[in-house]
Amino acid sequence: MNEPKITVYGAYWCPDCHRSKQFLGENQIPYRWVDIEEDAEGERFVIAANEGKRRIPTLAFGDGTVLSNPSNAELAQRLGLKTTAERHHYDLIILGGGPAGLTAALYSAREGVDTLVVERAALGGQAAATMHLDNVPGFPEGIEGAELARRLRAQAERFGVEILQAQEVVGVEPCENYHCVETADGSRYRAPAIVLATGSRYRRLGVEGEEEYLGAGVHFCATCDGPFYRDRPVAVVGGGNSAAEESLFLTRFASHVTLLVRGAELTASQIIREKVLEHPAIEVRFHTTVQGFEGAQSKLQRLQLRNTQSGESTSLEVPGAFIFIGLDPNSGFLSESEIRRDEWGFVVTGHALVHGGGRPHDFESVDPPILGTSVPGIFAAGDVRADSTKQVASAAGEGAAVALMVRDYLKHV
Repeated sequence: MNEPKITVYGAYWCPDCHRSKQFLGENQIPYRWVDIEEDAEGERFVIAANEGKRRIPTLAFGDGTVLSNPSNAELAQRLGLKTTAERHHYDLIILGGGPAGLTAALYSAREGVDTLVVERAALGGQAAATMHLDNVPGFPEGIEGAELARRLRAQAERFGVEILQAQEVVGVEPCENYHCVETADGSRYRAPAIVLATGSRYRRLGVEGEEEYLGAGVHFCATCDGPFYRDRPVAVVGGGNSAAEESLFLTRFASHVTLLVRGAELTASQIIREKVLEHPAIEVRFHTTVQGFEGAQSKLQRLQLRNTQSGESTSLEVPGAFIFIGLDPNSGFLSESEIRRDEWGFVVTGHALVHGGGRPHDFESVDPPILGTSVPGIFAAGDVRADSTKQVASAAGEGAAVALMVRDYLKHV
């Protein structure tokens, strides 16, 4: 047997490392695995290959090229893999393979609807990158995010759902009596019904130094990068559930966590607020904003802060900062479409379409379905939808509900 020509450098706790390894495994591509927490030479290679940053996974190829934390699409392109669907026409195309999209897919396929799921990254969405989920019904001990994603995929494929990974959708437009989906490789797929379930991504602060120190002190995933700060102090920015929960998680590694909250109080749920405020390793600073990130030799060293009440500027010496200030929808590919979005880019559905902004052209005499968009035959579910709760359980619920709406719609087209 030939030696693998790809080496994957990472750590056992890193979800993106698992994703890359799974992608290679599913495509029957051999690779060598190096855990940088157990291999000092491997860690030195990662740091050198990433200009002083510990970015994982780092993939080294036989020709000497390196990819750092590539998306599945980038990895597929580098490997020259064929990433097109079996056909170009389906009853239903679902954009997004998170809990909403995969649940919609399995419900639709069970009803005999020929279904294609298009996912640009890892199946499972943000849930797959979460170390442990305690609020998914039916799992009293909780479940790892990656395991939930694996089960959702297996269940969808059991009912015949076709899943196209590593493809980014660049546009949705009408074509004849159907809707056409165009992917980044130029392929076009069409169906009478489409479900938008593309989810959302973490919002950034947009201050000086943030981009410069991404992966070298500025992070958006405590599960992925928290272990790098074992016995060292870190900062968390945000005041909601995500910031509070990740602050608690980081106490497993960090010596001290400083939670920076812009407002006068935490907006997280009461039980999480109490845990944070009572935790001896967490300090909460209210009325505090981050003005910039500073460091040296490609590593973060401090945060520049400002008190919004007094106007006082201070600095906080920490090697790591985790940002949890909300979500932006993955809806940019809809910018040229007639699908109505709100001021933040989330897709507007149902009742909200006929109040405030005027009725959509095709709904002058009839109300759109609860999860229907401003374009007949196109629906939305999960985090990309305006007014959704941004929770795994509700995303799955919307996926089931939207599948039934699609079924009813297809009876009349």
